[in-house]
Amino acid sequence: MSLRLSLTCLASALLLAGCDRGADDAAQQQGELAAEKQALSGEIDRTFAGELMPAVNVSDPAGNTLNLGALQGQPVLLNLWATWCAPCVVEMPMLDNVADEFGDRLRVITVSEDMQGAKRVEPFFAQNKFRNLEPWLDPENDLGFAYGGVMPTTILYDANGQEVFRVAGGYHWDSEEARAAIEEALGK
Repeated sequence: MSLRLSLTCLASALLLAGCDRGADDAAQQQGELAAEKQALSGEIDRTFAGELMPAVNVSDPAGNTLNLGALQGQPVLLNLWATWCAPCVVEMPMLDNVADEFGDRLRVITVSEDMQGAKRVEPFFAQNKFRNLEPWLDPENDLGFAYGGVMPTTILYDANGQEVFRVAGGYHWDSEEARAAIEEALGK
């Protein structure tokens, strides 16, 4: 077996180990999470600055596709999340607010890594009534594999499609630090 195939198998096993594929329960409700008690310990990491956004296709529940690599021309905040990931669920309203605050200056794209795709994501979006977020899906976990399988992972890309920074793990997107980092990147 080749090294690449072995690594792909290992990454698949790790992602699946964290996924509760058999649960029939709906996503955990916002009210049940006590956001103030969530340990959102992610930090801004500029180690990968300059790397290009991957040319991966994601789809929406209607089957429309979006090639992430073709989004050059506007800064993009790309968030990988799942309904079974408590910090991800806590972040979603904050990301919706970021999208609202920055408007046309920043496109916020949330991509679900749920293996059950639209079956899990559509009810979650319907219940939470996000004003600015769209339900993009990556049921094959191409992005999850590309970014190491940590949920949530959020990456800011500049208008040239180059990474500015990323956050692996939950983060307070409503913080002054987050707003300042985004403003700094948009000012370039």
